[in-house]
Amino acid sequence: MSNHSESDVSHLSGVKHVILVLSGKGGVGKSTVAVQLALGLLKAGKKVGLLDVDLCGPSIPKMLNLDGKDVHNCPEGWVPVYFDKEQRLAVMSIAFLLENKNDAIVWRGPRKTAMIHQFINDVCWQDTEYLIIDTPPGTSDEHLAVVESLRSYNPDGAVLVTTPQSVSVGDVRREATFCQKTGIPILGLIENMSGFVCPSCKECSNLFSKGGGESLAKELSIPFWGCIPIDQHVTSYTESIPETTDSPLFDALSSIVEKVIEVENTS
Repeated sequence: MSNHSESDVSHLSGVKHVILVLSGKGGVGKSTVAVQLALGLLKAGKKVGLLDVDLCGPSIPKMLNLDGKDVHNCPEGWVPVYFDKEQRLAVMSIAFLLENKNDAIVWRGPRKTAMIHQFINDVCWQDTEYLIIDTPPGTSDEHLAVVESLRSYNPDGAVLVTTPQSVSVGDVRREATFCQKTGIPILGLIENMSGFVCPSCKECSNLFSKGGGESLAKELSIPFWGCIPIDQHVTSYTESIPETTDSPLFDALSSIVEKVIEVENTS
């Protein structure tokens, strides 16, 4: 991702890599994947930003146990909430700006667009190496606002998330079309909830069928980044990438994080 000149007032000009996490369907674990990508990059020694632009359903603060934290203003703009004491993972979400976390966001398109523009341009991301942007389902105003706000910064591209079922795969196919029409490169496709590995016998049961994501990747000629299995302990993994090397979830996430870093090495 190319840097802008020093005269550019946007804080995004100092961010090296911008990656969008997209899915045409809700409930596929897109936000969970975004969180685990951010945590995996953090564990790899990177300085990371995680931006939640799902204005109507912000879940990132809850996942990272950051509920109730406040965003502060400084002369340069908004200071994000930091996940760690070392301030190497910065998080921004509309949830931090709500007086009550249960308040509904009932906004028309223009107001959503203005808020997303502020998130992208007015947050002090400082010398962030990777900015992961978690988007809402679909191809709505929010997505167009993100694309327009990022256009001059040449984002690295998008990671598409699906589950194995045909309904989810069909929605993600439309999301891929959205990327093509708006000029966003597709870095890879991930099949989430791909089988359940029994913790006792290690046998994998394909609860929601299998292979839909890989087939779609072949159909669209885009990289397939692998499958993430269902893990009964996924909630305990939310705040940190799993440490046990014999965990199927650990293996899947580690492989995907390596592919994200490979994008940096080839860009």
